[in-house]
Amino acid sequence: MQKEERKFKESTVFEGMTSIRAIIKGIDSGISDRKIEKILFDKDKLKKISKEIGYFKAVSAKYGFEIEAVTSGELENITLGTSHGGIVAITTDRTLPYLCADSEIVENGFYVMIEGIEDPYNFGYSLRSLYAMGASGVILTERNWMSAAGVVARSSAGASELFTIYRSNPGDCVDIFKSRGYSVVCAHEDTDNILGQCELKLPILLIVGGEKRGISSQIIEKADKLVKIDYAREFRASLSAASATTMFSYEIMRQNSIKD
Repeated sequence: MQKEERKFKESTVFEGMTSIRAIIKGIDSGISDRKIEKILFDKDKLKKISKEIGYFKAVSAKYGFEIEAVTSGELENITLGTSHGGIVAITTDRTLPYLCADSEIVENGFYVMIEGIEDPYNFGYSLRSLYAMGASGVILTERNWMSAAGVVARSSAGASELFTIYRSNPGDCVDIFKSRGYSVVCAHEDTDNILGQCELKLPILLIVGGEKRGISSQIIEKADKLVKIDYAREFRASLSAASATTMFSYEIMRQNSIKD
């Protein structure tokens, strides 16, 4: 198995300060139960990253992790990229609770169910946009990319560790959110409703599908509204899920002035 393929399948190796700080923020906020087991740093870069290592030494007892100096080659063997800056965290898995009738859901929120995205980078880019645009949380199917948590954290600029994330099958997810008074909106091309020209008021559960499989017909039938992105010229292909998510989340934020 190739190095990149292996990390796509499963990774709790978090690369760089942005991802590691997001883990700590997620722990502090109670969003995540992930734990940092060890911080590894490139001993040849100690002078350059001394401030960061000083920070980790100061908080290591609080979060219960070890700090270990390693060679650049050792870091190379466990990382995908070169943007880690000489600092890597080895972590535990994170528990993703199953969505149920008693789950904590914001009363007038904006949640997103992402269904069928085919790679962890696209998934991470989607989470980055959703977090920036004020989404309240994310619902994932059982088959999801959080097993490649390190890759997702890097591509989402840490947003994956800052989100409330539930697991659910799509049908149950829609039913639960409808029971809480949410409108279910699907990104779908077979409609006359055009993004930017129709009302998208909170509370909303937005469902975005992957480029290959899209959204299941079962969910399309349950949706309160289908909305499409209107293209400026004839274009038979679909936008990437990350691009579509960005456009929808911005429009929902614009209409509702979502601010933390």
